[in-house]
Order: sequence, then structure tokens, then C-alpha cells
Amino acid sequence: MDLKDTGSENIIVEFSKWQIAQGKADGTIKTYVGVLEKFQSWLKTRNQVLDQISKNDVQLFMYELEKQQKSAGTIEKYLAAISVFSRFLEKSEIIIDVQRKEKIQDNEIPESLAESEEKQLLKDVESDGNLRNTAIVYTLLYTGIRISELCALNVDDIKMEEKNSTLIVRNKQGDIDREIPLSKELSKHLKDYIDSLETICKALFISSVNKRISTRAVQYMLQKYDVNPHKLRHTFCQKLINKGIDIHTVAKLAGHRDVNVTKRYAGDFEPNFINAIDQAFS
Repeated sequence: MDLKDTGSENIIVEFSKWQIAQGKADGTIKTYVGVLEKFQSWLKTRNQVLDQISKNDVQLFMYELEKQQKSAGTIEKYLAAISVFSRFLEKSEIIIDVQRKEKIQDNEIPESLAESEEKQLLKDVESDGNLRNTAIVYTLLYTGIRISELCALNVDDIKMEEKNSTLIVRNKQGDIDREIPLSKELSKHLKDYIDSLETICKALFISSVNKRISTRAVQYMLQKYDVNPHKLRHTFCQKLINKGIDIHTVAKLAGHRDVNVTKRYAGDFEPNFINAIDQAFS
């Protein structure tokens, strides 16, 4: 699509014509146009124009929708419309890895590892003797971070202190999103792995060719143990809930933007009211 002669004011009209030419339904086009008009109005408050949007503009708009307390489903529809529009602009890359409120698919409790399965997993990975893989499994299981967050970790994001060691999770802009305390066991495995590195590298977890490890490589490694990053993350959250940690604390540790996502883990968990009163008033 040649946009040289297409001004920002009539870009939505040109987009509509493009959709019509592709045989899209009137209802679909109307929905997309409605989203783009709202996006355009928001952009004008920032002195931005619709035909020159960047990934940062899209991300900030997603955050704005969250501030407006739009549902995860609504935000997903907005992003879908902007995704189609980005293809029209021939700038599909601007919607890659855009963060948005997590959509709750259903009320089922996410699948996690039983205690016996967790112990067997850790036993298996440690017996294989690969310090990096052991550190990866422990990190995913003991911090609940997402696989993308794991792969983005740098050595400097691990703060080893005598009493309180922490792992720093950063957002796409490199700012601190949250800090997660490290257990003594995880700290040990991370230290063993870092001490074993023969070359100085910014990335924490590196591949066999000394490059930052990819999400696909981590997924492939975990297949050997019949687990995936999602199950390890779910196990982290479920263990905290089972130990009586409050929902909001778990949500912050897991990086959930919507606490309703966290509430799924409390599905059939029976709260101990007697213990709660004893702890608060004894």
C-alpha cells in the first residue's frame, strides 16, 4: 500500500477501502474503524498521528485501556484491530510482543505439578549435571517468571546478598517491573551456574554458542522432562496460594496485571479461618 499521498486524517477511510477490497464484512470493518477512531483520538492528545504509529504507541495505548479498566477481552479486540491496521501500513512488527491484560479463558485451575512430580523433576535435572539447565528449571519453578522474562535476564539482574538475594524482572523498556526474593536453594544453583561461565556475557542464560538463549531452546530443553514453562509458572503460583499467601502478593510476584488471573489458583482452596484469626489476634 503506497501511503505517500495518504494524510493522517483520511487514513482510516483508505483502510476501510482496503478492507472492502479484501471482501471483509461490513460489521468487521465498522468494528475496526471504531477502534482506530478511538486510537486516533488518544494519539492526538499526545501530538501523534495514526499513520506514523510505533510499537511504543501501541503499548502505551494498551496500558491506557487497562487504566480505563477495560476487560481483557475488549483489550484483545482493540489489539486485533490495530494488528490488521499495522498490516495495512506494512508495519506488522509494531504489534509483536505487545503486553496486555491477561485474558481469563475459564474458571478452571491451571495445571501444576504435584509435590512428588516437582521433586522428581528437580532430581532428574540435577542428575543430568547441566548447571545452566538446572538453574533454568529452578528459576522458573521458584520465581514463576515467564519464559520471555527468563530469556531476557542479564547477569546484573541477579543480586546476590548475604541475607536477601533477589531477581529483577524488567519490562520491555528496561525498567524494573518487579523484584522477586530468591530462596537459598535457587541462589545456590544460580551462583554455581554463574561461577561456571567461562566467558563474560551480558545475558544470564546463554546458548552453546555464547548467545542469549531463545525461548524455543528453553522449551525444547524442558520437553526432555515432560514439562513446559507455563506449568512451572502455574506451580509457583499454586504453591504460594496453598501456603496461604494472599492473592495480591501472589499477583505482584507473578506479574499479573489483573488479580482475577491469580484468583484462578484459589479455585477449590479451603481458607483456614481459625488460623487466620489466631495469626491476627493472638
